[in-house]
Amino acid sequence: MKKNLFFIFLAAVLLLTACGEKEEKSTTSAIKDNKDEEQSTTQEVTYLGEKYELPAKIETIVTASQEAMEDAAILGIKPAGAIATAGKFPAYLGDSMSEAEQIGEKTQPSVEKLLQLKPDVILGTSKFQPEVAESLNKVATMIPVSHISTNWKDNLLLLGQLSNEKDKAESIIADYEKNVTEAKDELQADLSGKKVVMLRLRGGSLYIYPESVYFNPVLYTDLGLDVPEEVKAAKAQEMISLEKLAEMNPDYLFIQFEESENADSPTALADLENNSIWKSLDAVKNKQVYENVVDPLAAGGTAWSKTTFLAAFTDIFK
Repeated sequence: MKKNLFFIFLAAVLLLTACGEKEEKSTTSAIKDNKDEEQSTTQEVTYLGEKYELPAKIETIVTASQEAMEDAAILGIKPAGAIATAGKFPAYLGDSMSEAEQIGEKTQPSVEKLLQLKPDVILGTSKFQPEVAESLNKVATMIPVSHISTNWKDNLLLLGQLSNEKDKAESIIADYEKNVTEAKDELQADLSGKKVVMLRLRGGSLYIYPESVYFNPVLYTDLGLDVPEEVKAAKAQEMISLEKLAEMNPDYLFIQFEESENADSPTALADLENNSIWKSLDAVKNKQVYENVVDPLAAGGTAWSKTTFLAAFTDIFK
């Protein structure tokens, strides 16, 4: 009898020990699951060497820069909010901004409007003044999307990652690189040794850009065209006189003219075309001047701008 009681007692002890171990494991597992759940509410995104903490699930994106808006357009993403130009979205972006609320002008987005939209992330611009960036970061993490043309791939891949369209972003980049390689081979004979220049008419004056700014990377880096000395010397957007342009005497001229950028000089383009110095240029005499081959409001250094300009450029020489 005593022997039986001993075995019953031993079995009870073993049973209680096993239950205790199971409960401890269950509790430990629950704690781990809770920690994992807490950790999964945020994600860390790296862009141009900087790290940004964002919600794990990105649903509401605001494009507070032209660069981000063009990237959204080419990726087929419709942001919740976007900057306006003269109170409206650029027509060349089509219906890509059809679901977006206007959040103000590009230099100073409205914090009040952003608070209403409750964005998960704000895609701003590296051109924002420090005080503007600070105010936007109080609403949500603001990533300063680079306005430098050579960062176009990083910009596109960033939005691709945030919108779960990374594969599409990579495909757009691959297609552009394929097309530019083909164009470079096809245009080599026609453009070797030729001087090709992109101009912008703003405020009634002509401007040129450095070789790494605006549409110039397409011409001089991607297509490998000869870089004019005046373009090499430019440090930023620089005004150029007609006399200096005559000294350059380009073989091909691309000129961008937007009425809203010439509000005080609405006849600037017509006046230019009637100027005797302009008429003396080889590009003009040979009918090799091309106006607004892409929308004159286009940023120039984005996937949308580069893709559109490359297609227009190659069509000219077909």
